[in-house]
Amino acid sequence: MVSKALEEYLKTMYILNKQNGYVRVTDVANKMNCTKPSVNKALHNLKDNGLVNYETYGTIELTREGEDLAKKILEAYDIVYLFLKDVLNIDSDAAEKQAEKIKMAISDDTINKLAKYVHKQLGLTNLDCDYDVNREQCRVCVRRKIT
Repeated sequence: MVSKALEEYLKTMYILNKQNGYVRVTDVANKMNCTKPSVNKALHNLKDNGLVNYETYGTIELTREGEDLAKKILEAYDIVYLFLKDVLNIDSDAAEKQAEKIKMAISDDTINKLAKYVHKQLGLTNLDCDYDVNREQCRVCVRRKIT
C-alpha cells in the first residue's frame, strides 16, 4: 500500500511518460513543483514497492504494476473531476484543482459509489456491473485526457 503522496508521484510519472516517451527526475520535479531530492526519495519508495525501475541518473520506468496503479489513480481523479465539472457545473479550472485535493482524501469505496452516480447522471453507461476502480471494468466510460 502506497501513500497518497506517492500515488501523485506515480501518476505524474505515468503522464510524463505518455507525453514524452520517457521520464527523468528533473521532469517530475518541474511538473510537481518540488525538489529533486523529494523525487529521489519517492522513487526509492516506489522502487521498494515494485512500481518503478530506476537507477541513479537514469530514466524512470514504471513496472506493469506501477502502470496499472497509475491508471487507477487517473481514473479516480477523472471521476471526481467529472462530478465537479459536469454534475455540479463547476468551472473546468476550479474543478481540476479541487479534484486533485478531493481525490487525495477519499477512499476507493467512495470513488466506486461516486463513479456509479456520475455515470448514471451523465448517461455515459449502465454501471450495474459492480464497477470497481481497482479493476479494468467500465474503463471506457470515463472521458480521460492526459495533458
